[in-house]
Amino acid sequence: MTSDHHRNQVPAVAGRDSDLKQLLLDEALAATEAPLDRLDLKMLTSALRELRSAFETFGPFRTQRKVTVFGSARTHPDEPSYQLAETLGARLAQAGWMVITGGGPGIMEAAARGAGPHHAFGINIRLPLEQPGDHELAEHGRLLEMKYFFTRKVLMVRESDAFISLPGGLGTLDETFELLTLMQTGKTQIAPLILLEPAGSHYWDGVWQLLNDRIVDRGLADRDDLTLLHRSDDIDDALAEVFGFYRVFHSLRVVGRDLILRLNGRLSPARVADLEVAFGDITTDGRIRSVRATPWEVREHDHPDLPRLALRFDRRSFGRLRQLIDAVNASEMEAVRPSV
Repeated sequence: MTSDHHRNQVPAVAGRDSDLKQLLLDEALAATEAPLDRLDLKMLTSALRELRSAFETFGPFRTQRKVTVFGSARTHPDEPSYQLAETLGARLAQAGWMVITGGGPGIMEAAARGAGPHHAFGINIRLPLEQPGDHELAEHGRLLEMKYFFTRKVLMVRESDAFISLPGGLGTLDETFELLTLMQTGKTQIAPLILLEPAGSHYWDGVWQLLNDRIVDRGLADRDDLTLLHRSDDIDDALAEVFGFYRVFHSLRVVGRDLILRLNGRLSPARVADLEVAFGDITTDGRIRSVRATPWEVREHDHPDLPRLALRFDRRSFGRLRQLIDAVNASEMEAVRPSV
């Protein structure tokens, strides 16, 4: 059946984002009439329920910066990695950031415990070999239960402004490499992705060697792609990487043909010209411009007071785009004067 047929059976939706809500209803009705088996319908229903509930939980905290912390569920409290994760969570909370973990024991428990229940979320999947972590989070409505790994991953990526991977097993490596792939292909926002380990542990040595000697050196990825990762064994350095990423840079989005970098302060024309010379190679026209919010961004209340840089991005050089953001963050900026 056609989408018009389904639309005729669904009451019209009004109000904000009515076009997307109407599409959602149309797709839901289409699913009920499609030749899907029971397992298909259970997966669709569970995924939609989990995401809807989680988005409602995170909604009030969308303006607060968050870090997702990955790591082993099998790490014990007397191990250096556990203690590092607990200190990391505490330091992030002290800086006004929130922590997201997988809601399990080990590293996840440590980071959430360090942050405290008012600065942490857990997104848990019950596994046969793992017991739940310290779920004081549940008492504060900050523990979400997921059936599927993919919905948990969607939430972690959607809700976080930075990611820190500590030593872990297959799940930690899976989450880390998936994030690296999503950033390298432009399927998620570029954000700090840090490989953190206790001093002297050398946990990430093999991964780093794999990336450099087996992947980049064989031409299977670009050297610039590794700028999407930051390796550290020092908590101050890791936090400087997280906080420094948002010193001048605020966020980015695509508007029409332009990639827009929103900034926390204005850059001088001379500095913008320098950036254009240094990074014109990742644009299709060689230009980087200072711009104001477009009428569409103003209508959407999408940070209209923030200054912006615009470029016609080539949509493939994401490692170089990370280098551009780093160069922006190394710039001096003028204070932003909100419009009245």
